[in-house]
Amino acid sequence: MAQILADRRDIDFVLHEQLKVEALAKHEHFAEFNRKAIDLIVSEARNLAVKEILPTQVDGDRIGARFENGRVTVPASFHKAWKALRDGEWMALTDAPEWGGQGMPHAVASAASEFLMAANFSFLMHAGLSHGAAKLIEALGTDKQKQLFLKKLFSGEWAGTMVLTESEAGSDVGALATTATPNPDGTYSLSGTKIFISGGEQDLTRNIIHPVLARIEGAPAGTAGISLFLVPKLWVNDDGSLGEPNDVVCTGIEEKMGIHGNATCTLAFGTKGKCRGTLVGEANKGMRAMFMMMNDARLMVGNQALACASPAYLYAVNYARQRVQGRHLLKLTDKSAPPVPIIQHPDVRRMLMIMKVYVESLRSLSYYIAFCGDRIATSCDAEEKTKFQGIIDFLIPIAKGYVTERCFEVCSQGVQVYGGYGYIREYPVEQLLRDCRITAIYEGTNGIQAMDLMGRKLSQNQGRPLQDLCEEIRTLLATAGKIPRTAPLAEKLEPALIRLEEVARHMGTTTMDGDRLTAAAHAHPFMEVCGDLVVGWMLLWRARVAAEALATGGKGKDTAFYEGQIKGAEFYAQTMLPVTLGRMEAILSGCSAAIDMPEDAFGGK
Repeated sequence: MAQILADRRDIDFVLHEQLKVEALAKHEHFAEFNRKAIDLIVSEARNLAVKEILPTQVDGDRIGARFENGRVTVPASFHKAWKALRDGEWMALTDAPEWGGQGMPHAVASAASEFLMAANFSFLMHAGLSHGAAKLIEALGTDKQKQLFLKKLFSGEWAGTMVLTESEAGSDVGALATTATPNPDGTYSLSGTKIFISGGEQDLTRNIIHPVLARIEGAPAGTAGISLFLVPKLWVNDDGSLGEPNDVVCTGIEEKMGIHGNATCTLAFGTKGKCRGTLVGEANKGMRAMFMMMNDARLMVGNQALACASPAYLYAVNYARQRVQGRHLLKLTDKSAPPVPIIQHPDVRRMLMIMKVYVESLRSLSYYIAFCGDRIATSCDAEEKTKFQGIIDFLIPIAKGYVTERCFEVCSQGVQVYGGYGYIREYPVEQLLRDCRITAIYEGTNGIQAMDLMGRKLSQNQGRPLQDLCEEIRTLLATAGKIPRTAPLAEKLEPALIRLEEVARHMGTTTMDGDRLTAAAHAHPFMEVCGDLVVGWMLLWRARVAAEALATGGKGKDTAFYEGQIKGAEFYAQTMLPVTLGRMEAILSGCSAAIDMPEDAFGGK
């Protein structure tokens, strides 16, 4: 059953053979996290996921969160799973022990979290949002706010949310209408309505802490005048005890395609004039503060998508091994030939190979980004810290935008492998496909991620993050090029990297000095080709490690696994990377048809 969530052998490969995370234990900061401890953590996460959380997945989908008279209830099975999550102290894996955290490496936490989210990501959203709210308070809160809220949020005794969106503003957060009026006691009275608030109301925890964006009366228009406030569902007194309800009311929840286990709420603040909040950080600096939370949230969303794609692949490949249908292609005319498992059919193998290379490469990417954070935590070199932070920043829109789209593709291919059965509720790939779809939309649509990559990250620090990333890839090309089995793959990736740098210069020039509208129309394709190159990098890295292991006697039961790494990289380099080169040519063409065409020509009237 555990293999249905994530491939433990592959997780160990990324942690120990690709990233070599146990080396972090040489640093005082992570001294207790040797290989034995890391393996135990991942094993315990898998056990918790399989035994306590996975049984809630169907309930989350079919019972779902329910709304009645301003209250939201989650399925009964969620409460037992939440208790197990709290009792095991799984809410704050990477955080400071001072506030109840475990202080473990981010890369190790990514592996543990993958199992937990794969078991039921709509349930784990409650924990993820609570953690995000706590991190925001830890970074920007006053000492009093930290004392009142941090341990309760990190422990899961209370939950948190992320409250941005309004019906008339949508992704244009600067157009929000929620107001905050100063009170004599230093608090603020809030008034407004927010929509699409994940976990905005639930009965898992007694209290919910809402970080809310609002505009103080008289503040500048747009994002420059937005401030951030902590608004508890139940007021928290100075001694930490709970006070009266704080005039925060859920007025309804959305009926959605997926993630039914997590309520997507409309929240009304201050309809009775009694909603209070406290300022977080500086006045009119709310967007800057919220972006701190949003960056972590965007990485989490990419991991949520991976947590759908990984089980979708494993379900599909195991089904393909068991489902017997049709004769072997080379024996079609032999009426006496027995039917074979569909994994022996070439087109099914093609689909499974696409799923495999994406799941494995995107797992490597997810853990690599986390590992960059660990490198920052253990480095004493300011330049090295800047380098790895820049790489993280550049990869965030890819880890959210590109990853979610490729993972949805994996889930779709999973349904296709099952055929008609995949479209039926009885089989799990149907739910995984529906649940995964939201990941390309929330925490900033993927179009916004593409614009962020093109408009902000490409020019950040005079383009240094992209240069550093390309140097990391070139280092791998040099080592892989010396190994007979990976040298041909390095030869395929190198010209694509050179071409990407040319495309990046073209996009930068066009954005700054040329036709910005046409550049924006190519922002999403640019994000895709960047993602494709990163996938190629991760696959080549995996293949190099596998080839080295095979060359030094790493065979036996692992031979097939290592051969799979090399064949996956070969498949990608030979059949998928050429498509990437075609996309690059399309970007360089500067086609402006989408911009030039009159609106009426789109039809639809």
